[in-house]
Amino acid sequence: MQEQGSNVSSTDILRVLVEGTAAATGDDFFRSLARHAAQALGARYAFAAETLSELESRSLAYWEGTSFGDGFSYRFLGTPCLRVSQGHVCYTKSGLRTAFPEDLWLQQIGADSYVGVPMRNAAGKVLGHVAVLHTAPMEPSPDDINVLQVFAARACAELERVQAERALHTAMQELQRLRDRLQAENVYLQEEIRGEHNVDQIVGSDPGLSELLDKVTRVAASDAAVLIHGETGTGKELIARALHNRSPRRDRPLVKVNCGAISAGLVESELFGHVKGAFTGALARRVGRFELADRGTIFLDEVGELPADTQVKLLRVLQEREFEPVGSNQTVRADVRVLAASNRDLEGAVREGRFRADLFYRLNVIPLRVPPLRERRSDIAQLAMYFAERSARKSGRPMQAIASETLCRLADYDWPGNVRELQNVIERAVVLSPGPVLEIDPLLLKPAPAVAAPTKPPPESAILDDATALEEMERRHILSVLKRASWVIEGSNGAARLLDLHPSTLRSRMQKLGISR
Repeated sequence: MQEQGSNVSSTDILRVLVEGTAAATGDDFFRSLARHAAQALGARYAFAAETLSELESRSLAYWEGTSFGDGFSYRFLGTPCLRVSQGHVCYTKSGLRTAFPEDLWLQQIGADSYVGVPMRNAAGKVLGHVAVLHTAPMEPSPDDINVLQVFAARACAELERVQAERALHTAMQELQRLRDRLQAENVYLQEEIRGEHNVDQIVGSDPGLSELLDKVTRVAASDAAVLIHGETGTGKELIARALHNRSPRRDRPLVKVNCGAISAGLVESELFGHVKGAFTGALARRVGRFELADRGTIFLDEVGELPADTQVKLLRVLQEREFEPVGSNQTVRADVRVLAASNRDLEGAVREGRFRADLFYRLNVIPLRVPPLRERRSDIAQLAMYFAERSARKSGRPMQAIASETLCRLADYDWPGNVRELQNVIERAVVLSPGPVLEIDPLLLKPAPAVAAPTKPPPESAILDDATALEEMERRHILSVLKRASWVIEGSNGAARLLDLHPSTLRSRMQKLGISR
């Protein structure tokens, strides 16, 4: 090739390219190829590029005379690279800018001449190209072109290796992600098996309950979000489980999250997961509950307790079905049906600015109200018998009868704690009643005394002192139960069972309160 009157032999070109690229691989190879191709031909610019589509390419390395330039992407139309991308060797001796007036980059760098050779693989497919440009005329010989084609073939082989390496890395990442998810799913399901609330048993025939169950059957097959309203202890989780078990997603997990039991600093990690090193103590990647629930259902209990910034991220998941784990910029997609529940007045929280209106409307596509037990008095006797039988079976005791007088007292009580309170009263009676008839202490069925409203709000310092005192009481109580359970958290005799908490909830409370063995 000749440039500005100097003679550069094909042998010299071959020697420079061989010496410059012999020991290089990957990015170093493409950078070395671009640099030495330009230097060997006495040209100002050279680059190697990877074809992304029939119309688009991106640079692998770009030499601009004295240093490497930034990477760039470009479309082939209106450029000298179009025919090269179609498999042709292209050469323009001079007048390059005139021949391609729409290519603004050529105008910007003052390019006058161009040589481009395609990177073809063994099957003849063009994977990219090598281009050399100069600000003065260039005149290649056939041997010069042959040398460039030899190195374009070498570049194609290297590009195939790099692409295979990328694909392998992506596959390994996906495999690790699936492995982590399966491990997390296994742990979650084992906890569910050990838990005591893993039954889909809705007892009762009250008209209000029957109407609710009819709605559950009608909406179960839909993927629409459901917001379950109801007081504490009414059985909102059982309704969520019934929705899941009657849906096409029933063979995948129903993942439960108690939003009110997770500290504000950990809620995003719990929902969306985190990567290793995302924050102090993040020693390994954690799979979040949304990823764990992929192709299944997630149940967000007490959703009204979510912090404002987490509400924004939850809204995005509902809209886009995607999220980023804490500390990661990699987007994770999750096909999840969302069920939510709250014992708060969420509409009132929206009016007061404590809950996002757009999130409320996204969750409240199908509202379901679970009636309190005082509105289902006809079911109280049936529920009492059910809990008595189940408790007796679990404790290995014979079934005890319930006197009619006791059933009447149960039916007359208002049950502020709803079904959960009834369950606890019956289970306690089964344990404490010595004879064949279930005895219930009348004191258990007296309403709690009303708390008089203060004449003026307490000072902020008093509120803080009370909150601190309550936390200390909670800490002492949990410590006492942990010691009684020999610091065993899970299982039938574990601290979580004694405290009537999910094991993950207990661990979160222990972390918040600074409890460790």
